[in-house]
Amino acid sequence: MRTMLLRSIPLLCLLSCSALAETPEGFTSIFNHQNLAGWHISLTNHHGDTSEWRIREDVLTATQRPKDVGGILLTDDVYSDFEVYLEIKPDFGCDGGLFLRSNAAGQAYQVTLDYVEGGSIGMIYGERLEGVETTDADNWKSVWKKDEWNSIRARIEGDVPHIQVWMNGEKINDFTDTANHAVNEATEGMIAVQVHGGSRCEPGKYQRFRNIAVKRLD
Repeated sequence: MRTMLLRSIPLLCLLSCSALAETPEGFTSIFNHQNLAGWHISLTNHHGDTSEWRIREDVLTATQRPKDVGGILLTDDVYSDFEVYLEIKPDFGCDGGLFLRSNAAGQAYQVTLDYVEGGSIGMIYGERLEGVETTDADNWKSVWKKDEWNSIRARIEGDVPHIQVWMNGEKINDFTDTANHAVNEATEGMIAVQVHGGSRCEPGKYQRFRNIAVKRLD
């Protein structure tokens, strides 16, 4: 009986406890693995207003519902210069993103989480921003762990944004904009995670996030 009990503990942890790893040193958790406290759904972004943001076994999941209707989930708090850390495990064929200094409509600097055919994870993109030169990630495919959890850490700082991205501890992007192309040249905003609207995902395929934490630099 004692042997069976000991063997059952790792199995239970594989289902749920694995999502509760410690956040990196110096970071503060902004996702409690139980509910959406501290976050809210954008009702005004062009990807949609899906309500399919759920907590399953300590993991934040998102999918389109109805078909073609995606959306973004925003922090209640606003950040200026910061680093954000999270772990992701998307289904192949479901596009997503990590938004930095976002406004309520989802206009932001984006770190792409485009796990689709021809997509890129870690690319810098101007989400509904004019003038941002898209910058692809370096060698992300060689760092990516297929069918496993992967860590993403993004750092944004400066009035003219300097953005760096690490995957599984290895730097894959280092981008400095030519000017501040945020709406109204904003130097602060919310953090958001995204499930893409339209044909770049579909109901039943999921973006998954866990261990979301932030470190303010200002």
